[in-house]
Amino acid sequence: MAGKNKTVAVWLALLGGTLGLHRFYLRGPGDWIGWLHPVPAALGWWGVERVLTYGQDDKLSWLLIPLLGMTVAASCLTAIVFALTDREKWNRWFNPGLPADAVAGATHWLTIGAVVAALLLGTVAFMGSLAFGFQRYFEYQVEEARKISQ
Repeated sequence: MAGKNKTVAVWLALLGGTLGLHRFYLRGPGDWIGWLHPVPAALGWWGVERVLTYGQDDKLSWLLIPLLGMTVAASCLTAIVFALTDREKWNRWFNPGLPADAVAGATHWLTIGAVVAALLLGTVAFMGSLAFGFQRYFEYQVEEARKISQ
C-alpha cells in the first residue's frame, strides 16, 4: 500500500483545488464537499464572462468575480496547510494503515516549490478580488452620490 502522497495532494490543491481534485484524491469521489468546490469557481468565471460581455458596470459581476478569487485563494491556502503538515500528522490523517514515518507524508523539494507557487498565486488572487470588488463598490457609491447632489 503506497498511501496518499503529500506532494501530490499539495499540487492537486494548487492546480485543481477549485475543482476539488485534492479532496477526491484524499477522500475519494464520494466526498460531497469536493463536489461543492466547482460551484463558486464556476460562478466566478460567469462573473468574468459577464464583465467581458456587459462591461464593468455590471453589478452582478461585482459579486461573482470575488468568488473566483476567494476560491483560488482558499485552494492555495489548503495547499500551504497540506505542505506544512508534518509527516506523522499527515500519515495519521490520510494514511492510517502506514507507519507514522512512512515516506508518503514526507516533504520534498517539489512540495516546497508548490508552497512558493501557492503563496504567490493565492496572494494575487485574494488581493485582486478584494481590489476589484471594493473599487467597483466605491465607484458605484460615488456615482449614486453625484445623482443625489444634482
